[in-house]
Amino acid sequence: MDITKLTELAIEESMIWLPKLAAVLFIIILFFLLAKFVQRIILKLAEKLELDHHLTKFFAQASRVVFTLLGVITALGTIGINVSALVAGLGLTGFALGFAFKDTISNLLSGILILLYRPFNISDKIKVAGYMGKVISVDLRYTKLESEDGTVLIPNSKCFTDPVVVYSKD
Repeated sequence: MDITKLTELAIEESMIWLPKLAAVLFIIILFFLLAKFVQRIILKLAEKLELDHHLTKFFAQASRVVFTLLGVITALGTIGINVSALVAGLGLTGFALGFAFKDTISNLLSGILILLYRPFNISDKIKVAGYMGKVISVDLRYTKLESEDGTVLIPNSKCFTDPVVVYSKD
């Protein structure tokens, strides 16, 4: 093949791929901006509803990850890559990770529900899972109690599923 044929072939291929690459870039930027916009809405809405900081941060980051992932999958589909296998693989991976981290996920979801429903507050004296103490903090994974024996970290799944006795509301 001579150089003119190679040049013509390169020009033809670039004319096919340039619009696709421009579309991919546009989609990625659009989903990135959409992710930032949704994140801002979540932060403002959580501020108005006076939700817990940990909970707000979790929802904002989760929305950003979801929109970014959707943007990448959409962009790959625009190029012509078959994303159905990728989506199925992500689903199976999510299932496997969910099964492997079921206790951690249980604590995380229980922490979200505790922070939403607020069955007890910081500085309340509570008894849960055989431990009694003053609530120091509640985050997405643990509820921290200050007891006579020291600091006790109670997994949030215990605080959500076991009976909790609230002795004082300060």
